[in-house]
Amino acid sequence: MKRLILATETGLLICEYDSDHWKECARTLTDQQVTSVIAREGVILTGTTNGVFRSDDEGQTWEEASSGLATWHIRWMAFHPDISDFEFAGTEPANIFISHNGGNSWRACPEVAQLRDNHKWSLPYSPEAGCIRGFAFHGSRVYAAAEVGGVLRSDDRGETWQLAEGSDGNPDLEGPPEPLIYPDVHSLEVHPSSPDLVYAPTGGGFYRSKDGGKTWRLLYDCYCRAVWVDPLESEHMILSPADGVDRNGRIEESRDGGETWSMASSGLQVPWRRGMVERFFQSDDELFAVLSNGQVLNASLSALEWKRILPNISDVNAITTMV
Repeated sequence: MKRLILATETGLLICEYDSDHWKECARTLTDQQVTSVIAREGVILTGTTNGVFRSDDEGQTWEEASSGLATWHIRWMAFHPDISDFEFAGTEPANIFISHNGGNSWRACPEVAQLRDNHKWSLPYSPEAGCIRGFAFHGSRVYAAAEVGGVLRSDDRGETWQLAEGSDGNPDLEGPPEPLIYPDVHSLEVHPSSPDLVYAPTGGGFYRSKDGGKTWRLLYDCYCRAVWVDPLESEHMILSPADGVDRNGRIEESRDGGETWSMASSGLQVPWRRGMVERFFQSDDELFAVLSNGQVLNASLSALEWKRILPNISDVNAITTMV
C-alpha cells in the first residue's frame, strides 16, 4: 500500500492511499514542530525545531537522535542516495551536520559555520545567521542551499564544504550580476546526467549552472522556492514562480531549458494571491507540491492535472515516502 509521511507544524502524519484518495492513518510526535523528514530502509528520521528524532518501527515509537548536534533547529534533512546510513542535517543558524550511523551521532562541518560568520549570513525573517534549506547529490558531488548565503559545494560526498565559485557568499539582497548567483538560495537540484548541471530557485530568480556552480545563468526573473527537473530530460522543468514572497504564485513548465514557459496549473485557481509552492516531491509517476500555506497538491506527471489532497490538513512542511 502506498504511504506518505508528512512533516507538519504539529507532529508527523502518516497517510495511506485507499481506493481513490489519501487518508490519515497515524499521527505522532504531536509535541514537536517537524520541519523535515527522511525515510529509508525501515528507519524514519525527522528534523524538528528541537533536534532529530528516529523511529525504527514506522513511527510507532521514537528516540532522540541529536547526539553531536550543536544546533538543534533543523531546517532540512537528506540522505546520500548512494550510501547507506549517511545522513545530512541543515540547520538554523546555518550549519551542516553529517551522520554515518542513521542519526545516532552527528559531526559538524565547521567550515560552514566559518563561512557563515565570515560573510555575516542572515535571514530576513529571523535574527539567526542564515540557514541551510536544501541538498542535492550526484556521486561524490554534493550541493547545499544557504539562505541567505549562496551555494555550497562538496567534492568528497559532503565531508567538507566550500562556496561554489559562482557564489560570493555575500548576503546582500541587492544581489550580484550574472554569472554569479543571487545569494537567497531556497533549494537545489542536480541532474542525473551530470554533476555539473545544477538548478537553483532563489529569491532573485531561477538559475542554472552547467559547470558545477562556477557560473550561473538567470533563466526566469521571479521569486521562487521550488523546481522539479525531469530526470530523463534536463530541458524539462516545472517551476513555481511568484511575484514576491507568497505573492501571485503559480505553476509553470518549460520544455526547452527555460527559454520559454507555459502555465502548468490545470485544476488550480492561480495566481494564488497569497501563496506559492514551497517544495516539490516526486514519487514514481506522481508529483506532489507542498504550498507555503501548508496545503498539499498532487498531479500525475503525464497529465499535470492538480488537485488538493488531505483537505483537512494545512500545516505541512515536507513530505516523503519510505525508500
